[in-house]
Amino acid sequence: MAPSTRLASSLRSALAALHWAAPRQRRGLSTPQGSEPSLNLGGIFPPLATPFSPTQEVDYAQLEGNLRRYASIPFRGLVVLGSNGEYPYLASRERVEVVSCVRWALPRDRLLLAGSGCESTQATIELTVSMAEAGADVALVVTPCYYRGAMTAAALLHHYTEVADASPIPVVLYSVPANTGLDLPMEAVVTLAQHPNIIGIKDSGGDITRMGLMVHKTRQEDFQVLAGSAGFLLASYAVGASGGVCALANVLGDPLCQLDRLCRAGRWQEARDLQHRLIEPNTAVTRRFGIPGLKKAMEWFGYYGGPCRAPLAPLSPAQVEELRSTFSANGWL
Repeated sequence: MAPSTRLASSLRSALAALHWAAPRQRRGLSTPQGSEPSLNLGGIFPPLATPFSPTQEVDYAQLEGNLRRYASIPFRGLVVLGSNGEYPYLASRERVEVVSCVRWALPRDRLLLAGSGCESTQATIELTVSMAEAGADVALVVTPCYYRGAMTAAALLHHYTEVADASPIPVVLYSVPANTGLDLPMEAVVTLAQHPNIIGIKDSGGDITRMGLMVHKTRQEDFQVLAGSAGFLLASYAVGASGGVCALANVLGDPLCQLDRLCRAGRWQEARDLQHRLIEPNTAVTRRFGIPGLKKAMEWFGYYGGPCRAPLAPLSPAQVEELRSTFSANGWL
């Protein structure tokens, strides 16, 4: 038996017992005091951009520099190797090294979520175990999508159940239809929420009705819903989401943490005013200009953005000007 398989097997039963023994309530804005989840995901998580050198190698010194700046922002934790981390463009070795680097620099009270989703179940399990060994607290597992026509609810249930059974750390589901062309079916989410080692979902689809129904249908489980974008963060909190994994937090981390605090305090008018100012910048660094736009904006706020890995291309001068105007028009520059 391989070392990674032995590790997963030895930890599986203890982990399951721990989770089943924990309270089975979830925590939203309206949850009564005292009903804490087994691992609280409430708060803001930036999905870190992976810094590259001019020769497109992972630049660990620049990564550590960004982490030092993020340490002063009250994030709940960080996400590495998500969509904004150019995860598909990193080799397996690099993925594990990035997790190790971030864990070394990250205070222990901050959670580290690591993207470990691969196209096959076996590869996902192996990478998830490696992420745990490198220091990740939670595995963020995106839906396999290359054969999306075959990814039925039954197939995805089997995939995620196998991964969660084998994972030595808790699993968060990840649905990002803009990138995968695949929405994790509601019936699959509701069933998977009952698994003792699946503690939540990052939903980036932006369908607030779906998110509210997801919160409602999993309310008896130890399961938390995370908004996958800053553009609908306030609306997600209003229907019971626990937190957000937001690309814009790489740039405007403090304002997003402020929005989180305002929502939790019920200061909805102030929260709405702030949310309005975040919508256009968020769209600019996600749907409009993507990761090249996010990295360019990071440089204006004192972080290292740097180049993307090919084939992602840098912005044109006209695109840079449009991006800057979007931030300026909303009072951020």
